[in-house]
Amino acid sequence: MTNEKVVAEKLLQINAIKLSPTAPFTWASGWKSPIYCDNRKTLSFPFIRDYVKSELCNVIFEQFQDADLLAGVATAGIPWGAMAADQLKLPYIYVRPKPKEHGLGNQIEGHFEKGQKTVVIEDLVSTGKSSLQAVDALRAAGLEVIGMVSIFTYGFVVAEKAFADAGVPYKSLTNYNSLIEIAIEKNIVTADQQSILLNWREDPANWTGA
Repeated sequence: MTNEKVVAEKLLQINAIKLSPTAPFTWASGWKSPIYCDNRKTLSFPFIRDYVKSELCNVIFEQFQDADLLAGVATAGIPWGAMAADQLKLPYIYVRPKPKEHGLGNQIEGHFEKGQKTVVIEDLVSTGKSSLQAVDALRAAGLEVIGMVSIFTYGFVVAEKAFADAGVPYKSLTNYNSLIEIAIEKNIVTADQQSILLNWREDPANWTGA
């Protein structure tokens, strides 16, 4: 079993990812979806949390060996970035969605120096919009973003194009295709439901249900 499928299986085990092809969820964007991902739940399961942390560190070490700094994306990416930075003994900062409206007005919290090679840590990538907004803030502050690592991605074409256009190499521990494969193997979904899940990913903004 590949690492991507192992991670997906563990997320399914603890209901960090839920599949419901015939009774879709509604996202904050208004999109109807047969899947809901909440990786925050993983923090409550120490052994799975430790596994995910180790996988994050492995990817950072293998793919981005030149990293000087890790940056978590608020809020869900903050704990994962902090744990990975601790294990890799790297400096750590995090990025808010927008500058604070009081105090120093910081959008980036923590100490950094211009020119540091930075890897961004996310828990989940959908369209990539909020993740790349964090990249923009880091670049505006003078940091060199050399890549991004997430726990899960839906693999939307729009996200892949956005990362390519922004010049941000991107790696995820697991992805939608691996999730569907393991769900079929474990009889979590049927072959008919697999078709529904794959059709949704082709045009999620206009998908209305099974």
